Amino acid sequence: MDGNLSLADVAALNKDGDSNGLLWLLMIFVLLGWGGGVNRNGGSNLVTQQDMTAGLNNQATQAQIQGIALSTQQNNYETANLINSQTNAMMSQQNANLINAIQGFNQLNTSLMNQTNVLASKLDGLGSQMNECCCSIKTQMLNDRLDDRNRELAVAQNALNNAAQTQTILSSLGRFVPWSGSSNPSSAATSTPTA
Repeated sequence: MDGNLSLADVAALNKDGDSNGLLWLLMIFVLLGWGGGVNRNGGSNLVTQQDMTAGLNNQATQAQIQGIALSTQQNNYETANLINSQTNAMMSQQNANLINAIQGFNQLNTSLMNQTNVLASKLDGLGSQMNECCCSIKTQMLNDRLDDRNRELAVAQNALNNAAQTQTILSSLGRFVPWSGSSNPSSAATSTPTA
């Protein structure tokens, strides 16, 4: 081989069909334009095998660097997405925790309010019962005193009635001489009045 590449050689080198085919095509046109497609000036403007290999190696190196840069960008993008997803998950968890805490505090507050209301109701009922009990005790005490006075009044009235009855009986009998209880008349009854 004389060191010159034909179009078929260039196509064979690029048989992988990678994305830099347009660059190859442009390079071929540039080479054809400089060399006129033929060796007119004694081969001084033609690309040699070493030049072509060096260009291909340089292009492969550039493609690898570009692949590394693209991979780095994709890794950065994926990392940013993972951080964003983790941040969103943490914020969602924090919001859920806050909502749970607020609901817990609301339930506790409601429970305390209900318990306070129940206690207040019980205290009101106890106060009412105490008032009623005190009134009942006072009323009972007054009723007991009234009953005591009524009994005393009944006893006094009975004594008066008995005294009045006795006076009535004695006044209807005339003169009465009591016995002393020994079947003998008392000394006042046995003494005869002197004339």
